[in-house]
Formats: sequence, C-alpha cells, structure tokens
Amino acid sequence: MREALSERFSRLTDTRQEGKKEYAIHDVFMSAFAMMFFQDPSLLQFQRRMEDEGHMNNLKTLFHVISIPKDTWMREVIDEVDPEEIMPLFDDFFRPLQRGKHLEQYQVLGRYIAAIDGSQYFTSENISCPGCLIKEGKKGSIRYSHQIVQAALMNPHMRQVIPLAPEEVRNTDGKEKQDCEINAGKRLLARIRKSHPKLPFIIVADGLYSKQPTIEEAVALHMDYVLVAKPDDHEVLMEWVNEQRVLKEVARWEVKDKDRTHIYEWINGMPLNGNKKTVTVNFFEYWIEDGGKITYHNSWVTNLIIDEGNIEELVRIGRCRWKIENEVFNTLKNQGYHIEHNYGHGSMHLSFNFFLLNLLAFFMHQIFELTHTPYQALRKKYGSKRNLWDHMRVFLSAFIFPDWETYFQKLLTPLRSP
Repeated sequence: MREALSERFSRLTDTRQEGKKEYAIHDVFMSAFAMMFFQDPSLLQFQRRMEDEGHMNNLKTLFHVISIPKDTWMREVIDEVDPEEIMPLFDDFFRPLQRGKHLEQYQVLGRYIAAIDGSQYFTSENISCPGCLIKEGKKGSIRYSHQIVQAALMNPHMRQVIPLAPEEVRNTDGKEKQDCEINAGKRLLARIRKSHPKLPFIIVADGLYSKQPTIEEAVALHMDYVLVAKPDDHEVLMEWVNEQRVLKEVARWEVKDKDRTHIYEWINGMPLNGNKKTVTVNFFEYWIEDGGKITYHNSWVTNLIIDEGNIEELVRIGRCRWKIENEVFNTLKNQGYHIEHNYGHGSMHLSFNFFLLNLLAFFMHQIFELTHTPYQALRKKYGSKRNLWDHMRVFLSAFIFPDWETYFQKLLTPLRSP
C-alpha cells in the first residue's frame, strides 16, 4: 500500500515553477498522509527534531520521505492538486483485497452491499473558499460548509467496512441541500460503476434516494437497490399497498424470538408513484414488537423479487444502512480521526484533499484490521483505536524503526530490546 501511495503521489501534477520545488510533491503528500495515518498534526515538527538530532526519522524509513516539508509549503502544494488525481488510490487499495479474495466475505445474496449517505465535514461562519456551499441563516448570517456523499461496502454481520471514493457536493449543484446531495449521489453511482464495471451491487440508502430519478439511474447502471421508503413520502405507493392489504394480497410472516416478535410484510410489483411512466418496485415492511410495544419499524423498496426465502436477509440489508453512519462517519468524527478539524482550507482543493487523505488512512486501517495479523494483535492488546494510536506515537518519539515489521513487533513486545 505504501508503494501504491508513492507511485500515485510521484505522478501528481505539480504546477510549481522549477525554482520553487524545494520539496518533492511525493514528500509533501506522503508527509500529509503520515500525519493522518498516526492522527498527529504535530508529527512533522516532531520528526524534524529527530532528524536534527540523529540525521534520521521515521518518515524517511517508514514512508520514504526524503525531505520533510514545512506546513506552509504543504498546504500550498496540496491546495492546487485536483482531487481526481488522488481518487484512484481507493481503487489501488481495493484491487489487492479483491485479488486476495478478502471481499468474498462481504457478499450477501450474491452481491456487494454499497451503503450511501451524505455527511458534512466542515462548517464555519468565517472561513470559506470558492468551493464552499453557502447557506443563508437568520438575520443575514452566512454559513460555509463542505459536504460529501460517501459509499462503503459492508456486511450486516461484519464490523469492518470498505470505503469507496467519495463524491464532493459542489456549490454548482444548486442551492437546496436535497438537490445537491441527490445530484452528488447520482455522480457517485456512476463513479462506482466506472471503477467496478463487473461487480454486482446492492445500493442501500435512506429515503432521500427512493425517488424515481435515482432508481432509474441505479437500474441503468445495472445496480440493484434497497432504499428506505417512508410512507409519508410515498402516498401513492402506500395507497396501492394498503389496497392490497385489504384484499389480503400482502404476504405476512411472523417470527418469535424470546419475548420479541419480528413481523415481515411484503408485496411485489407496485407502482412507485402516480406518474404515467412510473417505475415498478417491490415493497417490504418490518416491525419489532416487544412486550406489546413496537420498538422498531421501517419500510423499503427494492427491485429484487421478495419471497419468504430472502425477506429476512433483505431486512438485514436495509437495516445495515446505519453502519455507514456509525462505522464510517461516527468513527471519522468521534474516534480519533478528527475529520471535522480544519487542517487548512486554502483557495482551491485543500479542504477536500485533506479529507481524502484522512479517508485513505481510515481505509488502510480497515485493511489492516481485515488482513494484517500483527495489527489485529495490536488492536486486541491496546483495545480502542485511540489508545493504540497513542502508543504508536509514543514509540515513534522514542525510537527510529528501519521498517514496518520492526515497528509492529516493538509495539507488540515493548519490553524486548529494539
């Protein structure tokens, strides 16, 4: 993975004049990635001190950084690079997982679940750039923000998720948030299909996406879907479903689980809306009844034919949408990745590029958790990610490691001589 990073970073377009290239563009981006990998904004300062004292540092040995850039240089260079040049790294990380058959365990109903959701990672009333979304508040106040639509592969039974390249919500999409996110979501679907032309996907998303234009886009890209369909947002669909309930055409299945009852209802071949050219969808609904009270309820539409053999799995697929909020956004915002921290805003792409580097660091950590035995042992030894990273940074400040293997071994057995 480090080699993949080095190759991509070395090929980035460098718009600086020859006389102003004090630091190689590879070193600039690799240093920024290392900061995200160890979640330590002071990493560069600290490594410079180590270099001054011992003429060597871990950025050089572990990340092959020849010259550590100054913060101002880093921000200026990263700001000018088109994010589209960084995006292929998500495929570079994805392909070895695919070749090594690590992704097979993510298949459900013979397909890969790609959960999609939007999120805001920067907001301010004072800091802005030309790419910021602008929202007018009360009394003429203006709030600037950056938002993305993110997709991630997941399995309802697994903790690790596989992030795919995100789509930026651009200020050229429109002024309404819904329009912006929907348009970015459509672009994201096209990006996913372009990167993975043969993979069978089930797109899972909230009620914002269970509208005809998005469904038609998914079907045109040969993607299946399971999308939240709230009754209040689909009055015509629910009229049809309720009519079929009266006629007892809606299938119903109840499953007892200790004190709880799982209630499934479904029907195939319903019109989504009242348009003349409406799409036909399959509808299913699910309740959990506990002690006579409904403790959970939701409903979805899908293009997959529903029957008693797959209804439970379809509900699990629909419910796993929360994992992108919990395992991706919540982790990035609240478990040490500082995704909402303003590392630098710039005038072009700085904010989004820092977000991409942080997301790639998260991706690498997910790959380690999925495939790397020493890292798995470290997670077991140190518990939380925060505690592990604290120890990782402490060891970086005490020793210089010739390679990753020595570094991980020292973390596992700290009392042995390095």
